[in-house]
Amino acid sequence: MNAVTRLGSKVRRLAGATVGIPPRQINFRFRADSPRYMYGDNATASLHFAVLSGFFPPGEMFFVESVRRYRGRIADQRLKAEVSGFIGQEAIHSREHERLNAFLKERGIDTRVAEQSVKAGLWLLSRLPASQQLACTTFMEHFTASLAEQLLTDEDFRGRADPELLALWEWHALEELEHKSVTYDVYNLIGNRWYQRLLALPLVVGSLTPGLFISWSWMVAREGKATDWKDIAEGVTLLLGRKGFITKIMPLMPEFFARDFHPDQRDTSALENEWREKLFGENGELRDVWRNAG
Repeated sequence: MNAVTRLGSKVRRLAGATVGIPPRQINFRFRADSPRYMYGDNATASLHFAVLSGFFPPGEMFFVESVRRYRGRIADQRLKAEVSGFIGQEAIHSREHERLNAFLKERGIDTRVAEQSVKAGLWLLSRLPASQQLACTTFMEHFTASLAEQLLTDEDFRGRADPELLALWEWHALEELEHKSVTYDVYNLIGNRWYQRLLALPLVVGSLTPGLFISWSWMVAREGKATDWKDIAEGVTLLLGRKGFITKIMPLMPEFFARDFHPDQRDTSALENEWREKLFGENGELRDVWRNAG
């Protein structure tokens, strides 16, 4: 990292921190003896999270670029600082998921198909007008914020997950909640078009969901679990069953399409405070991997 890059990173960190969106320099360590399957000792469910980890680096860079192109229009100093914090947090999320993906590849869990699938889907979205791309980003940020809230409140999920790998997802979830309104506020600035928000759902689902299921199926088959019906049934139930982890967030999706929707209508401030203290407080669980603490 050269001096200019370091300075830019420091500016983003300081600006974001002033508005509650601090880019935390985290450096996770992954143990060679950690469980192969992070969630419920189940291959199918765990590989779904490996697919998501493969999706995140390209996805988060798409989010950043869809906001960055409108940065010059922002006059409000608070929103400018929030955008800086958002960009900084997303860049670090990308880096840490790339490190996790490299760790998984070393263990024979290859996320490259997921990475290429999401890049293809995002390429399709990148052909859209810039304002529609930002509308799609606001929808995906609503989804990830809902996923984050579920992860931080679902004790059953966390009780089944490997604590070491779970820590990365908890950190990521906290920061998703911290910056959940930023892309939407930028979208409001450029002219919030309700029809574009309505279109965001089919555009995102149509572009990204096929790749997600293809990648997930390929990884399950590569793991030798394609005919392990017990593992598949258990994994699908854990995620998509009546009380599944993903199923539980589906009722939150329609909120996005209300004409007067805003992410802050769902108040997660108490949850954020709880997890900031738990992860980064004086005795926080991640103090030892937080490089720019204080």
